[in-house]
Amino acid sequence: MDPRNTTPEALEQWAAAHGCDPRVVRRLLSTIFQRGVYEPSAWMGESQIPKRLVEAVAPLPLPRLTLDGSVVSPVDGFQKLRFRTSEGLPLETVLIPLHKEGAVSLCLSSQVGCAMGCVFCATARMTTRRNLAAWEIIDQFLQARELVRSQGRRVTGAVFMGMGEPFLNYDNVVAAAELLRCSSAGSVAAKAITISTVGLVPEIDRFTREGHRYRLAVSLGAATDAKRKELVPVASRWPVADVMAAARRYALARRDRVTLAYVCISGVNVDEDDARALGELIGDTPVRVDLIEVTDPTGRFAPPTADELRAFRDALSRHVGQPIVRRYSGGKDIQAACGTLAGVI
Repeated sequence: MDPRNTTPEALEQWAAAHGCDPRVVRRLLSTIFQRGVYEPSAWMGESQIPKRLVEAVAPLPLPRLTLDGSVVSPVDGFQKLRFRTSEGLPLETVLIPLHKEGAVSLCLSSQVGCAMGCVFCATARMTTRRNLAAWEIIDQFLQARELVRSQGRRVTGAVFMGMGEPFLNYDNVVAAAELLRCSSAGSVAAKAITISTVGLVPEIDRFTREGHRYRLAVSLGAATDAKRKELVPVASRWPVADVMAAARRYALARRDRVTLAYVCISGVNVDEDDARALGELIGDTPVRVDLIEVTDPTGRFAPPTADELRAFRDALSRHVGQPIVRRYSGGKDIQAACGTLAGVI
C-alpha cells in the first residue's frame, strides 16, 4: 500500500484492518503531504505511526518521479515541468499564475500520451501511452507545490487538463482528486479542482452518480457530429447530442453550470452556423462556454483572427445566451498551452 495511491476512505479501511483508527491516517497523510517525509522508517518517531502500519507500506521508500526539465515563459510567467517515470517516459505539469497575486493553479497530467486522437493536439501524436498511477499524479502536485512555495507563492487550485484523457484513467484520477481535497493531504478546495473530458458519456454519468464535488469541463470541438468527428475522432462513439445530454444531467444534479471548452480554429468551427448549432445543442442547459484559441505548432490549424473571434462571440451571444468566456491559454512560447504538451522542453 502506497498512501498516495488510493482514496483517504480506502486508506482508513486499510489502516483499520491493521488495528489503527482514522487519526493515524490523518497523521500519516500530513507527514507525507505537509512535511514531505517519504521514508516510512521515519514515520514512527515524531509522527507516531505504528510499526505494524509502516511495515505494511510498499514499496520502500515511496517512489518519486524524476524532474528533469523546467522552463518559464518570459511572456506570461507560465512554467512547465517535465518529469520522467521510472521507465523514462516523459510527462508534463504546468504552473498557471492566477490573477490573484501569488496564487497558482497546477495543470496535471493523467496519462503519458493520449489515445483520443484530437487532430490539433500534440499529446495525441506521442507514440508511447499509458495511464499514470494515482501516486504519479500526486507526485506531480507535491513537487510542483514545493517549487511554488520556494517562489513565495501558493497553490490554490488544480486542473486535470494536462496530458491524457482523465476519464480513461477514471479511478486513479478520482483517487488523486480525493487526496488533493483532503484537509490532511493536499488541502485544495473541491470547487477549485476541475476534471476535463472530451466527452466519454458513461464516465460522465458515473461521475454524476457518484456525486463528486469537483468541477467538470467537457471539450466539444464542434457542435455537429460531422464536424466533430473530423476534429475529435472519439466523437464517432457518442453523438454530440448524447455528450450534451450527459453534461446536462451533471449540471442539473450539481445545480451548477458545466464548462464547455471550445477550441476555436480559423475557418473551421467559428462561423455563424457553428454558433447557431452550438446554441441549439445547448438549449437551456446551464453552461459556461470557454473559448480557447487553438495552438498547433505544426501550423496545420490556425487560431481565429481578431475579426473572426469577435464575430463568433457576437454570434454566440445571439444564439447561446449564456456566459461566454475567452480563456487564455498561456505558455505558448514554451509549448505549455492547451494541446501542446508532448514531453518537449
